[in-house]
Order: sequence, then structure tokens, then C-alpha cells
Amino acid sequence: MTAIDAKRLLGRIRELGAVGRDGEGRLTRLAASDTDKQGRDLFVGWLRQAGLDVAIDRVGNIFGIWQSPENTGQAPLLIGSHIDTVIDAGIYDGCYGVLAGLEVIETLRASGFSPSRPIAVAAFTNEEGVHYTPDMMGSLVHAGGVGAETVLAAVGTDGSVLGQELARIGYAGDREPGLLKPHAYLELHIEQGPVLEREGVPIGAVENLQGISWQRVTIDGVANHAGTTPMSMRSDAGHAAARVITFLLDRTKASNAPTVATVGTIRFEPNAINVIPSRAVFTVDLRDPDEQRLQAEETALAAYIEQLAAAENVTISVEQLARFEPVIFDLRIVERIEAAARACGLGVKRMTSGAGHDAQMMARIAPAAMIFVPSAGGISHNPREHTEDTELVAGANILLDVAAQLAN
Repeated sequence: MTAIDAKRLLGRIRELGAVGRDGEGRLTRLAASDTDKQGRDLFVGWLRQAGLDVAIDRVGNIFGIWQSPENTGQAPLLIGSHIDTVIDAGIYDGCYGVLAGLEVIETLRASGFSPSRPIAVAAFTNEEGVHYTPDMMGSLVHAGGVGAETVLAAVGTDGSVLGQELARIGYAGDREPGLLKPHAYLELHIEQGPVLEREGVPIGAVENLQGISWQRVTIDGVANHAGTTPMSMRSDAGHAAARVITFLLDRTKASNAPTVATVGTIRFEPNAINVIPSRAVFTVDLRDPDEQRLQAEETALAAYIEQLAAAENVTISVEQLARFEPVIFDLRIVERIEAAARACGLGVKRMTSGAGHDAQMMARIAPAAMIFVPSAGGISHNPREHTEDTELVAGANILLDVAAQLAN
């Protein structure tokens, strides 16, 4: 049985993982940044070395395409993920899937495999959503979920404009988004959670993906002296924010559902130790694999906020930042992943993805599924993110097997 070149794949993961380090060794490649350009340049160089056609669309999505005169015009098999990172990141999130996709194409070409349709690998722009919102941006545009002009006008956390930054780093491509209409889409990824490691299972066949609701909550109270204002006479935006946070925690802990809620950012104004906060601004991340439950949690939060505003004598406004419904992946591809793992003597588990991925956008336009490999300690978005080399190679070989089937 043909197998991927483990040394080449692992070497590239580590080489890309060295791009974007600061003076303290922290890895950060935010979308459309100078370090993102360095990572993109390295990846495009590998695509060209592999003899692939390189296409870049107007939102910076990069495609390496293997096609022949015999299969030109056929809908391609697309394998993809992303190479942008969070701040102080690990080296596997997204990058593993992109580089494994390239490795699959190179391995199949070297083996003399003749696919009946093109095979392409994609690195989508701004999957993380750290620099610009929403996340999964490049794949969302590719799938037609939002227009290119809208995201090119997106203003980043540093005040930059995405379209201008892509042009500055040389990745404002000339192709229209959606240039590839895939026959199917595959994404290989580290789990970013503890389940596979805990259960001792090397391969996850991802059958669905959680819905995601991102909101920004702004609470306005009245700034006043922290020592002279009685507790009963305060309009304390900070205290109201704390009550929302504990409401979310208590509600999800008391539920038997897999709902999760996170307040990941918060800031106070005037942000002084001896001043009652006049404003609190924070984000809420709600996730559930069931759309009705997700809607119920959104409704419960809205009702609580309305009651809280009256009880705390504050004004509260809510802005929806992103909203994605849960995704059910293609059962036939999920079954192929399971069969490929068992054929290799590997245990496999059907799973729900707790994180958002480009696959959820691509599932809008093509049959799609994901393959997971274990994450040590369930840790991700962290420099301690780790997957054993043997597990990385095993996942890439399952991707190879399934890709070969779908390409014919």
C-alpha cells in the first residue's frame, strides 16, 4: 500500500512552525500580517516545487491544483485548512491539514496514480478570526456565504483593512472567489480536545460540527467613586458583567446537554482600581451541535440580560458578531474514513467537532468530512499543542487512502 513520505511531511510542519516567531520564541501568524506573508511564501514555494498550478483569489485563498488534460473540466477533490494562527500558537492547528493535503498529492503523483478528477489543496485566509472577523472567512467567501467586497473591507483589531493588507503582502490575488467547485472536500486536523487521547483511539471520523454564536455585549452604567458610593446606589457595569458570566457558567454546568459557553474577552471603562466601571464590553461564545438547543441558549441569554438591566440599573446592548448553524457531514465520506482506518488496523471513533473549521463552510457546497488525530492533553491554541509523529503520519495516510478513493 502506498504511504506518505513521513520525513517530508514532519519536516515541513516544523519548518512552517518556525515562521513567525518573535524574540521570545512565540509563534504568531495573524491573517494578512508580515509573518503570514512569510508562511504563505514558504507554502507557495512548496506548491511550485511540487509542479502544481497555483491560484490565488481576491481574498487571499491559496490553491495548489494537480490536473491533467484527461481530467480537466471535472470537479476537483479539494483538501484544505489554514496556515494563519492565533497569538502564541502551536504548530499543528490548520497547518497539519494543509501540509498533509500537499503531501497526499505529491505521494499520489509519485506513485503513478491517475485520478479521474483534479485534486487540489487549499490554504484558506483568516480561519482563526483573531485579526479580522468573522472566522473561517476565506472558506466562507469561497462557499458564497459572504461577498468578497464585504470581507475585503473588514477592519482588524489593529485598525488595518484586510483588502489593503492583502495587497501590501502580495496576496490580493486576481482570481474570483469560488474558482473551484469541489466534487468533495476533506480536512485533516488535530482534535484540539481530549477525547481521542483519553479513549486511546488514534483516528476520529468527524460526523458533525457544533453551531457557533458569537456576540459582543456592552453594558453601560455610571462611573463613580469606589469608596463613597453605597452599594445600593450604584450602576455598576462591572458587576452586571460578572453576573452574566456566572449565569452562563451556572446554566451550562446544570445542563445535561453538550452546550458550552465562554467569555473570552472583557474590558472595563475607565478601568481604574478606585472607580466603579461605567462600561463593560465582553464577548460571548456559545456552541452546541443541535440548532434548537443553540437557539434556546441564545434566547435564555437575551431574557436574562433584559432582566439584569432593570435589576442593576444599567443599559445593555448586544451585537451579533458571527452565527453559524451546526453542520452534518457527508455520511458516505465518514464511512470511508472509518473503513480506511480499520483497513490499517487503527481504532476509529465517530465524533463531533467542538471547534469551527473551514469544512463547515465547504459543506455548504460539496459533500465534506473531517479526520481527527489526537491532541496531547486536549491542548490547542497554545505553544504546548502536540500530537505524536506516529499519529500525524497515521492521519495523513488515512487522508491519502480516502482521497485516492474520492478522486476516482
